[in-house]
Amino acid sequence: MDETVEHDASEITYDEQRYPARPQRLRPRAQLRGGGTRRTDWRAADGTNPSYVQWLVSQSMLADADVLSRQLSGQPSMWRNPYARPDARRALRTASVWFTAYPISLVTRAGESFLASLGSDELWQAFQRIGIDAVHTGPVKQAGGITGWQLTPSVDGHFDRISTHIDPVFGTEEEFRRVCEVADSHAGSVIDDIVPGHTGKGADFRLAEMAYEDYPGIYHMVEIPKEDWHLLPDVPEGRDAVNLDAEAEAELAEAGYIIGALQRVIFYAPGVKETNWSATAPVVGVDGTSRRWVYLHYFKQGQPSINWLDPTFAGMRLVIGDALHSLGDLGTHALRLDANGFLGVEKSAEGLPAWSEGHPLSHAANHVIAGMVRKVGGFTFQELNLTIEDIRDTGRVGADLSYDFVNRPAYHHALATGDTEFLRLTLRTSLEVGVDPVGLVHALQNHDELTYELVHWATLHRDDVYRFRGQETTGGQLAETVRADLLRHLTGDAADYNLVFTTNGIACTTASVIAATQGLQTLDAIDDSHVEGIRRAHLLLAMFNAWQPGVFALSGWDLLGMLPVPAEEVRELIATGDTRWVHRGAHDLMEVAPEATTSAAGMPRARSLYGSLPSQLESESSFVSGLRSVLDIRRRFDIAVATQLDVPDVAHPGMLVLVHRLDGGDPSLVDAPIQVTVLNFTGETIEGSVRSSHFTPRHAVTDATTRGEIGWVDDLQSFSVWLGPYAGLFLVLSPEAAQEGVRTV
Repeated sequence: MDETVEHDASEITYDEQRYPARPQRLRPRAQLRGGGTRRTDWRAADGTNPSYVQWLVSQSMLADADVLSRQLSGQPSMWRNPYARPDARRALRTASVWFTAYPISLVTRAGESFLASLGSDELWQAFQRIGIDAVHTGPVKQAGGITGWQLTPSVDGHFDRISTHIDPVFGTEEEFRRVCEVADSHAGSVIDDIVPGHTGKGADFRLAEMAYEDYPGIYHMVEIPKEDWHLLPDVPEGRDAVNLDAEAEAELAEAGYIIGALQRVIFYAPGVKETNWSATAPVVGVDGTSRRWVYLHYFKQGQPSINWLDPTFAGMRLVIGDALHSLGDLGTHALRLDANGFLGVEKSAEGLPAWSEGHPLSHAANHVIAGMVRKVGGFTFQELNLTIEDIRDTGRVGADLSYDFVNRPAYHHALATGDTEFLRLTLRTSLEVGVDPVGLVHALQNHDELTYELVHWATLHRDDVYRFRGQETTGGQLAETVRADLLRHLTGDAADYNLVFTTNGIACTTASVIAATQGLQTLDAIDDSHVEGIRRAHLLLAMFNAWQPGVFALSGWDLLGMLPVPAEEVRELIATGDTRWVHRGAHDLMEVAPEATTSAAGMPRARSLYGSLPSQLESESSFVSGLRSVLDIRRRFDIAVATQLDVPDVAHPGMLVLVHRLDGGDPSLVDAPIQVTVLNFTGETIEGSVRSSHFTPRHAVTDATTRGEIGWVDDLQSFSVWLGPYAGLFLVLSPEAAQEGVRTV
């Protein structure tokens, strides 16, 4: 698959391969179609009804973007901030510990919206006590689609946005602004989402289908002339589009209409999504002409992909307008860029998949988005599940921070197997390739599955050779082995509550991952006697993510120790194969509705192992109190902006050691203190030596938790440690070496 990744330049040119590049039938032609007699039925939901068209325009994101951009253009505020280069440490100084919300799963008071609940002063007081300084709201703008005059539901958890307006299900714009104000009063920040890769099938897409003004330029969509409709599949009654099978995709590519197969079919499902292209039913346009289109969608059929290099630049205008609305109008500090690695596609040589990953246009588009956000004083982070090189290259010019897709499956693998070898490999590879952990968002659970695609090893480096478990193995074999380990330890007979999600990963919560590794095969098998063991392992994973440079992120499912919802309670939601709904159970952070069995959106309430935030803050032995101590150490030593130096070999397979310099990111501070994170990923007591070439002999080793010395570095640049089950140490080396054994400081 290397050929599909290493694209130096397109092998197709108009001069060398005229027919494949530009068939005669696709030459520009005069747009002189007979429109026929136009109807003006005021009830008609098509292009013949001017009232319907104007109603769609009033709903459209592009129309809102044009208005907003005119308001901001030429203002001095647009020139006050540096914007050319990403700045992870600046972003971390703004917010380094994030709570990631999921709107439809938060239990609120009766009649209270999600945003009103998130703007609670009591909630932010709890966050401030714990050490959380930012909230990522999740997508709260209107999403889904429009059919006729009716709105249709989201097909992907509100990541199929169709409007800049807040969805009334989640609250109002005023309530969103209130969240930002309350956050600011507690030294906190609010992070919103934009989706630069696609929209839902809302007003913008319906206007594009009608060939209205420059709306078709928003999308990767191609009009198929009527004489070639025989190449398109029939669309069943009641549906607006149907996915192309591989044969139809190939025929349309051969005819020169589309670029054909891409490098991957994300969310592949036979009979549901076999390619990344779908064909619309006939749509009557504003000129009275009936058209059929073929459009690209990297994800679900209801998520048409945005075209970032159309002559109208309509897609770019739409996305930038959405971003500026969030930052300039609502008052957020940062934005998550969803699916931002798929913003460029290009035809490859004959017989090869189209170039769709790691494309330079994606880098350029990300530079534009992130630069605009920095220009108005915000920052961005990206969720880019591609190779480490792609994360590095996009991050050099685009988002300030990147989601840690590299180490997230690896630390779950370490916990599942009791062996950190693969985790050490991912950490070292990231450093070697040039992705510093300070630029990563290290997370526990979020709304998505535990991703185990391991794209870096399964694609670009599938033929590279690595040393693993005492033998040579290729990257492709390594990825298969790790996936097999995770499936064996976390799903099926090991734990029937963790479900496989297509080919992407496993639907689970952090608590249910831990429960599976501790031999608990069913939800009913997890009782009060197991909570302490799960809590200890959960804190270990928090230490791994928090005690290294970069952002630490966690969710309500983590804070309350939520288990998955039994599959039968969300059977309708998972019927199409989207098993992720089992880990999105409703949860009540502040115990505002103890009798509620669902969230306001109807998500079933899942089981909490730890209890609400108020109850946990009253108990010194709770998960939240333990987390509070972990985050206090993180803050005191400013580890978030430190420099990672080493991931050394370990004395026990279950041990992990990370070595950092507490220099605030200033490489000139070579004498800054050395910090060492030591973790035990097993349920047994371990001991051994910690060694690194970055240690200075005779330096004292101090435990940040107890503030006492545990020893000193010997002449072999090592020292000994002892760790209980799932324990962690935050150690600091200092030149005041102990003269006589252990002493207290």
